Amino acid sequence: MKTIKIQCPAKINLNLKITGKLEGGFHAIESIMQTINLYDYLTINVYDNDKNEIILSGNSNEIPYDETNLVYKAARLYLETAKITNKKISIYIEKNIPVAAGMAGGSTDGAGVLYGLNKIFLCFDFEDLDNLCAKLGSDLNVCLHGGRILAKGRGEIITPLEFEEFNVSLIKPINLGISAKEAYTKFSQKNDVPPAALRTTFPLQGAEDFDVEFCPFLGGNAEQREAKGVKKFVNDLEWAVIDDYPQLQYIKQKYPKSVMTGSGSTYFMIDGEFENESGYWVKNGLKSVNFGVREV
Repeated sequence: MKTIKIQCPAKINLNLKITGKLEGGFHAIESIMQTINLYDYLTINVYDNDKNEIILSGNSNEIPYDETNLVYKAARLYLETAKITNKKISIYIEKNIPVAAGMAGGSTDGAGVLYGLNKIFLCFDFEDLDNLCAKLGSDLNVCLHGGRILAKGRGEIITPLEFEEFNVSLIKPINLGISAKEAYTKFSQKNDVPPAALRTTFPLQGAEDFDVEFCPFLGGNAEQREAKGVKKFVNDLEWAVIDDYPQLQYIKQKYPKSVMTGSGSTYFMIDGEFENESGYWVKNGLKSVNFGVREV
């Protein structure tokens, strides 16, 4: 038997702009993503077997432990691509990243499986792993690399950006999860586009749509922010879904400098803290990290 344990970081979207549609019905995005020190852990055991077999288990009752799980799909893709046979892959998922929260919990676990199996079998180089991540879905490439990343396309076209350490806090309605499919569908169903007054234009390493008011570690005074047209929304998907969910409206009203990450329903705040209150999951005291999935 061979075993390995992989640490899989969550990500937040410091901004998210939808730029168009791609073939296959996907939306094209531009987003600056950042990995943070909130982790799932995968324990991967590999045994000799009379056939290929993938078995999942874990500590969460909110995710499936079958072939619909991205972890299962990643393990199967690795075995098939590497032409590995007669192995039993047992994966235990320690889930700490909330589900359907906009923090790439499934994607980081999928990237972690590819990375972990490759540490055992040594079949591919890092570029090959990047290609496998792109086949599986959005955000896996970001989670494989980690740090601050400019992501385009579906999220698989990535450019590393200069890393800055900063403090981050999270809040999420406990009984509200929003799938990416739901958020993008609601964006498509809007009869208008995000008004200019709700869009931001602050360049960062060649990217646009970054809000210094909500991310004070970038600096800038009130006059500079006003000149740049900085307003409330830096995430087009937040604009698309917030009217449908009173819990999100409550967060935004109480914490106007908070920003929704991904498709929600988690909000983050830079250099600030959320109060603990009934009905909401809160995690204060987190930090940005300069790495993606890795062995521990």
